[in-house]
Amino acid sequence: MKIWSIRSRPSRSSPFQLRWRVGPEVHYQPFATITLADGRRSELMSAQRKGEQFDTETGLPASELRLFNSPTWFAHACAYARMKWPHAAAKHRVGIAEALTNITPALTTSQKGAPEAKVLRLALRGWAFQMAKDNEGEWAPRKDVHEPPEEVAAALDWIATNSLKVKDLAVSDKLRPALKAISLTLKGEKAADNTIARKRTVLSNALRYAVERDLLDANPLTRIDWSAPETDDEVDFRYVPEPKTARELIDTVQGEHLHAFFGCMYYAANRPSEVADLKKSDLVLPEEG
Repeated sequence: MKIWSIRSRPSRSSPFQLRWRVGPEVHYQPFATITLADGRRSELMSAQRKGEQFDTETGLPASELRLFNSPTWFAHACAYARMKWPHAAAKHRVGIAEALTNITPALTTSQKGAPEAKVLRLALRGWAFQMAKDNEGEWAPRKDVHEPPEEVAAALDWIATNSLKVKDLAVSDKLRPALKAISLTLKGEKAADNTIARKRTVLSNALRYAVERDLLDANPLTRIDWSAPETDDEVDFRYVPEPKTARELIDTVQGEHLHAFFGCMYYAANRPSEVADLKKSDLVLPEEG
C-alpha cells in the first residue's frame, strides 16, 4: 500500500489528482480543488494507519468497500427470508413474510411512482418473501422461480429501485419508519402488543443477519429509544355478561356437550381449542355434584 502526493494535471474541471497503489494496482481519483484532494488523501492515510485492509480491485479500504457494496434492504430481506425458510415451521414462515411485507415499504428513498398498496403487499407477501424450489431443487424467492403477473412484476421493480441500502439503516432516523409501520394495522390503527413484538423480533433478527453478512457493524435497533404506542386494554363490560346472565345463557344451550363447552369457557377461561381437547383424565372432579 502506497499513497503518493497530490499532483496537478492539465484539466479545467479536475486539475488535481490523487494516486495510490494497492498491491500491483494503481488507482487514480481526480478533484476540482486541492482541499478536496488533500482531504481524501488524509482519509486513505487514516485507514492505512488503522491497519485496514484495502481492496486491490477498487482501491477502497475495507470500511468503505462494505458501504460501496451495500445491497438494498429489499434484497437483504429476500436473502433473510430465503435463509430462514428451510428450517422454519409453516406458521413461522407466514410470520416472517407478514413482518417483512409490513416493514419493507417503509424503508424506501421515495414514494414517487409507488404502486397501489394492495398490489405491493401482494407482490412482497406472495412473490418476494414466499419461497419456491428452483430447477436445482434449492429454495429461492418465488419471483425468481416463476414469472409473476405484469402488475406484480412492476411493483417488485419499483421496490427494488427505491429501497434504502442496508448501510443507511445505521442511521436511526432511517430505521424509525419501520418501527412505526409494525405498530400500526393496515387501517392505521394501533396493532396488538403481541403482533408488534413478533414483527419487531423479525426486524431485529434481519438486522442481526446483516451484521452476520458484514453489511452492518452492529444491530442499530439496540441503540434506538423506542417503545410501542400505549393501548387501552381495559375490558368493555358492555360485552361481558355478568354471572347471572352468563348462567342463564349457558343453561339455555341445548345439549350436554355444548353446556359443558361454554361453561368451561366462561368459568375456567379456557380457549375453545382447549375445551375441545379436554378429557376426564385432565380433570380433578368432586366426588359429588
